[in-house]
Amino acid sequence: MEAQSSATPVTPVAVAAHRDRAGLGTLQAALGVIAFSLTFPATAWGLEGFGPWSLVAVRSVLAALVAGGCLLAAGAPPRARGRAWGRVPPPDRRHWPGLAVVGAGVVLGFPMLTTLALQTSTTAHAAVVVGLLPLTTALLSALRVGSRPSRTFWAAALAGAAAVAVFTVRQSGGAPTTADLYLFAALLVCAAGYTEGGRLARVMPGWQVIGWALVLCLPLTVPAAAIALALEPVRLTAHSVAGLLWVAAGSQFLGLVVWYRGMAAIGIPKASQLQLAQPLLTLVWSVLLLNERLTPAAPLTAAAVLVCIAVTQRTRA
Repeated sequence: MEAQSSATPVTPVAVAAHRDRAGLGTLQAALGVIAFSLTFPATAWGLEGFGPWSLVAVRSVLAALVAGGCLLAAGAPPRARGRAWGRVPPPDRRHWPGLAVVGAGVVLGFPMLTTLALQTSTTAHAAVVVGLLPLTTALLSALRVGSRPSRTFWAAALAGAAAVAVFTVRQSGGAPTTADLYLFAALLVCAAGYTEGGRLARVMPGWQVIGWALVLCLPLTVPAAAIALALEPVRLTAHSVAGLLWVAAGSQFLGLVVWYRGMAAIGIPKASQLQLAQPLLTLVWSVLLLNERLTPAAPLTAAAVLVCIAVTQRTRA
């Protein structure tokens, strides 16, 4: 009798609240995927007027300025307003190593490596890394935070990743290039940053995770931007400025804010599988924004990917 009285009853209200939270988390993760799908086309635009090192460093500095402004402007309880660092207190010391991983992965590593790859690779070929990113993120999540997805989940994830990889590799001819080395390295560092960011988003707001990671990288990105701008030619055009602004504000900050919130709500493995749709979205943007040609195989691959996403979202992670 004592054991029964100590158990917490599962009420219809609690079930409904859990479903609402999961639905909101899925929506937030999906918005992050949409924002990320524009990253490669926007980077290609940015490279029309900036060198690769300038583009990466300046985008990180601009994103850090946006994040820093949000950290300063965000309200806090009255008792916290007297703190020395703005209105949002710094994270606990135990969270800084994780924030450093986020910074190294999604603030510095992934943008730098993919930008270098896009100098010689098309956006379709670069989408290979995005197609394989969900599976890599799920693997690192299982190792890092102890996630144990079901066999059905893994089967659907592998099938979706294989479909995206085959499609994108065929689009580029399948010949390995130097850009592939950059892309596979970007895959690993980004998956590590996503995994650590999703873990931290469970104990602090998602926007603060990426915000503090961006601020943490400022001592590196500010001098890097100054040196790169002095050494690389800059040609300001409508495309280059728009591309820079999007990768800074959209991809580097706002997209990661909703992405980390979504991962915290529905779990890293499930959120990562939503990214299976990202390469196909990127190809659509490439057609619309860069005039790249889309083959008839795209609708078939899209259907296969959507089926895989549906399966992974229905399985228990």
